[in-house]
Amino acid sequence: MSGQNGHSPWQNQRVLITGVCGTIGRELLRQLTPYEPVEIIGLDNNESELFFLTEEYRSKTNVHFTLGDVRDIDKLISASKGIDIILHTAAFKHVILCEKSPRDAVKTNILGVQNVIDAALVNQVGRVIFTSSDKAVNPTNVMGTSKLMGERLMTAANAYRQGNRPIFASTRFGNVLGSRGSVIPLFVRQIKQGGPVTLTDPRMSRFIMTLEEAVSLVMGSTFIAQGGEVIITKMPAVRIADLARVMINELAPCFGYDPQSIRIETIGQKPGEKLYEELMNEEETRRAVELEKYYVVLPAFKSVYTNVSYDYEGVSGQVSVDRPYNSSLIEPMTLDELTVFIRKHHLIDEYMDTRKETIE
Repeated sequence: MSGQNGHSPWQNQRVLITGVCGTIGRELLRQLTPYEPVEIIGLDNNESELFFLTEEYRSKTNVHFTLGDVRDIDKLISASKGIDIILHTAAFKHVILCEKSPRDAVKTNILGVQNVIDAALVNQVGRVIFTSSDKAVNPTNVMGTSKLMGERLMTAANAYRQGNRPIFASTRFGNVLGSRGSVIPLFVRQIKQGGPVTLTDPRMSRFIMTLEEAVSLVMGSTFIAQGGEVIITKMPAVRIADLARVMINELAPCFGYDPQSIRIETIGQKPGEKLYEELMNEEETRRAVELEKYYVVLPAFKSVYTNVSYDYEGVSGQVSVDRPYNSSLIEPMTLDELTVFIRKHHLIDEYMDTRKETIE
């Protein structure tokens, strides 16, 4: 995508962001605003946060906010009138809360997706992008299962489109460092207290990406989609034990401790927790295309959709993918690489600014 002074595909668009008060929704709003779309509408059911966003963007005449819930189909139909692109980020994301309240997870994460689809069909929206999760791959919990169903609904919706509109697709990415629920704030609290830093299993690995990178790739995937795909962002992998060690080395002196004095303690896996993170399973590799920054999983039932051409710029034919995309099969970042990554992206700067006297 071009910068502020060049042509951008966003400039002539009217965009609706659901869940605009969430981590991803708010960052989408921040990154989209400089491209000066015709209009950005942010929808959320968090009244207080929506008020603060309204104050923050008061000077932006093309940015508007509306109080609403994706469970309310009438509200979505009204909000998406005249909209060209819907970026659907509203969801319940906490595994244990969804496990305890499955009915609510279904209403928001499944029926809410269908409501977005129906509103887009009524208003002939151009593109609808659903932000999914690694937990949708071989799900072990209610939250992951609900996100997988959201992906399936988005793919199936392409059977109902008229002509070339709307295009429905999903994006899938893993852990966003610095987001709410990230392991970084937990490790910081434990280091600040002098340890121990707790791990569920020292073998555990995860994909990582900064919030800025994740949202930038979501925006880029918006115009790649042809209809029905799941677009997976490529991400580096780390061992969580290595992340803990690097954070101890970086932060312990800031809180007045010798890094060697803070131990790492293994406490055992949580229910339903995986040792590695999956972004594409073995079945999906058989129908996947590899692009420079993404993997694209094509629909299993392509014959259901008419007039959908899965041609991607820079790819002649289908580039075969020969193995699942999970963090146990990716060479993890070294301690030095991880240290550079954390410093480059300022992931712990805010905690270092509240430092105690550094050990001499």
